[in-house]
Amino acid sequence: MVQSDIEFTYCLTVEETNTLVANDVYSGQCDGDEDCVMLLMDGLLNFSKEFLPDQRGGRMDAPLVMSSRIDPSEIDDEAHNVDIVREYPKELYEASREMADPEAVEELIQIGEDTLGTDDEYHGFDHTHDTTDIAMGPDLSAYKTLGDMMEKMDAQLELARKLRAVDETDVAERVIEYHFLPDIIGNLRAFSRQETRCLDCGEKYRRMPLTGECRECGGRVNLTVHEGSVSKYVDTAIEVAERFDCRPYTKQRLKVLDQSLESIFEDDTNKQSGIADFM
Repeated sequence: MVQSDIEFTYCLTVEETNTLVANDVYSGQCDGDEDCVMLLMDGLLNFSKEFLPDQRGGRMDAPLVMSSRIDPSEIDDEAHNVDIVREYPKELYEASREMADPEAVEELIQIGEDTLGTDDEYHGFDHTHDTTDIAMGPDLSAYKTLGDMMEKMDAQLELARKLRAVDETDVAERVIEYHFLPDIIGNLRAFSRQETRCLDCGEKYRRMPLTGECRECGGRVNLTVHEGSVSKYVDTAIEVAERFDCRPYTKQRLKVLDQSLESIFEDDTNKQSGIADFM
């Protein structure tokens, strides 16, 4: 169980059942495509705007609009980038042995995008492997069973080491560039622009009241974005960059970012100094 920065909020997983009963409320941990299918109708039948939070982002995933007809050309491109063949040709495997560039073999596999604007648009899609149960996959992914982010990174990079077609240094670079850095920079921006919120009544303030108390109910006013959520990946990213000998540019970006965080969160009034600091 992990306690959140927000008071009375917890992140926990119940072994075996993934369900929790607290204060006469039954809560199930819903993950996976099968849960989406099972919960879809309940969300449509029992939905009410009264259930939505009044805070920012409360309507992000709410089913406020239903489309009766779908135009394939208006769907996110990622939905089109899926292969629709029954089996992969022999030429694909031969090209993989030669380490061919993906663009050189893309014509060997038909994907959903290839059907757009044709008579077969979104028709005749196939798959390579059948299943008798939509829930045959793992009950818990490795992302849930592994520990902290460093342990998750070690597992991913250990797999990269075993695959001849993968450069583990390139994997480390990509994780840092496309996951860690955007997350840290985004959280830092959110920290600098955040509001404060009363923990009792939820009243928000652009600036912290001088008394530290809510003007509405007298409750304690606290930050909405905390230091832990901003800097949680910095040490992991720096360690990964050093261990896998990433580019000097990547290491420098992390160093500059670490110095920025230190200048914001370090309390100069309580900083321990030695005689060498004055020489």
